[in-house]
Amino acid sequence: MWPPQPPPLPALTRAEGELIDRYLEVVDLLGRINPARGRDTYSGLRAAQALVAKAVELRDALDAMHHRGESEVHAATLARALRVLDGERRSGRVALPPVAGTPVDEVDG
Repeated sequence: MWPPQPPPLPALTRAEGELIDRYLEVVDLLGRINPARGRDTYSGLRAAQALVAKAVELRDALDAMHHRGESEVHAATLARALRVLDGERRSGRVALPPVAGTPVDEVDG
C-alpha cells in the first residue's frame, strides 16, 4: 500500500517557486551547520561554504520578484507551499533540540 499523497502545491508564480526552493536550501544548510545537532566540523564547514552561494541565490530570487513587480508576499500561500515541501521538519533542524528527558511542552513554555 502506498503512503497518502501530500496535498498539491498551491499555485505559485515562477519567482515565488524560486524563492521557496532557495529558502529551503538555505534552511537545510543552516540545519547542517547547527552546532547543537552536528557530529563533526567538516560537514558543518562544507555546509557553511555552500551557504554563501545559496544565500546569493536566495537574494537573487527576491530581487527577481521585486523587479517583476511582485512587491507583496502572500505569506499564507507561501506557508502552505513550505508545509507541502516538508518545511516544518526541515526548519526544525535549525532550532535547538529539546533537552534530553524534558517533555517538549516544558521546553517550549
